[in-house]
Amino acid sequence: MILVTGSAGFIGANFVLDWFAQHDEGVVSLDKLTYAGNLENLASLKDNPRHIFVQGDIGDQALVSRLLAEHRPRAVVNFAAESHVDRSIHGPEDFIQTNVVGTFHLLETIRAYWGGLEGEAKVSFRFLHVSTDEVYGSLGAQDPAFSETNRYEPNSPYSASKAASDHLVRAYHHTYGLPVLTTNCSNNYGPYHFPEKLIPLMIVNALAGKPLPVYGDGQQIRDWLYVKDHCSAIRRVLESGRTGEVYNVGGWNEKANLDIVHTVCGLLDELRPRTDGKSYREQIAFVTDRPGHDRRYAIDARKIERELGWKPAETFETGIRKTVQWYLDNQDWVGNVQSGNYRQWLETNYAGRA
Repeated sequence: MILVTGSAGFIGANFVLDWFAQHDEGVVSLDKLTYAGNLENLASLKDNPRHIFVQGDIGDQALVSRLLAEHRPRAVVNFAAESHVDRSIHGPEDFIQTNVVGTFHLLETIRAYWGGLEGEAKVSFRFLHVSTDEVYGSLGAQDPAFSETNRYEPNSPYSASKAASDHLVRAYHHTYGLPVLTTNCSNNYGPYHFPEKLIPLMIVNALAGKPLPVYGDGQQIRDWLYVKDHCSAIRRVLESGRTGEVYNVGGWNEKANLDIVHTVCGLLDELRPRTDGKSYREQIAFVTDRPGHDRRYAIDARKIERELGWKPAETFETGIRKTVQWYLDNQDWVGNVQSGNYRQWLETNYAGRA
């Protein structure tokens, strides 16, 4: 059995669902169920006896210790995090509490559990920490992509909190010998993505006839990774990654935000045309950029390919088509996650930007 934290969020839920599609091994899921944690993401596992869901916080050491003692997982995969840059600008404290303090408490609890293991159980145990490329800062137009040896230069409260958690994970390996693995991924997209992030927000707003807000000039460049490719990379790192190592996971898809929006509009024009015959591009609205917006991220994913034989299965063209189709096919899910909290957040973030 493995323990997965943050299992009801976007990437965590996809990981758990894909795990059961690939493995017979059971999963204990732990999620605090904040605004982005949605138990509906795991609804298909409701009657699966190999899946145990527990609502709780990674910072609750008594709870995590009890789960570890009761279920004896051979690995812990940590997705639990506050992850939205804009939210971190408006309210950084939650990011420090979850991403830094929460990770510290989780590490302490896991260290105690691992210290009590014996023989093969201790040798084979792994703690895999899922992080982000944003810890490396921003790249110039001609700079080489981020490799695992790039120095950390986080530019937002979110990325700073994730950088701190990465440093803690590294320190627990070098100081205590805890068998850790860290992955730093590029921008994920795909099913179950909370609709405040770029791609799902564009889809949801387009279908609702609302403006499609694009920050600044829309030329911020990101590397885009289909979430199921990310999940397969994590499984591979968990299986064969070298303890103490960092593996960058990317999709080899550098795209400007405006190009992403144009692609989404084009697919919607094809798959769900507007009734007036116009393109969804008519709804694009350029708004004031966010403070400190990083200009470019790019991931050099050669290490994970060279050492572990992993590379993404999806191109951006195949992945984005699957993503748009999923949102069209799952309008009930979209409606259910658009709670009062979500609507309040949109008002807070976009008020005055037009």
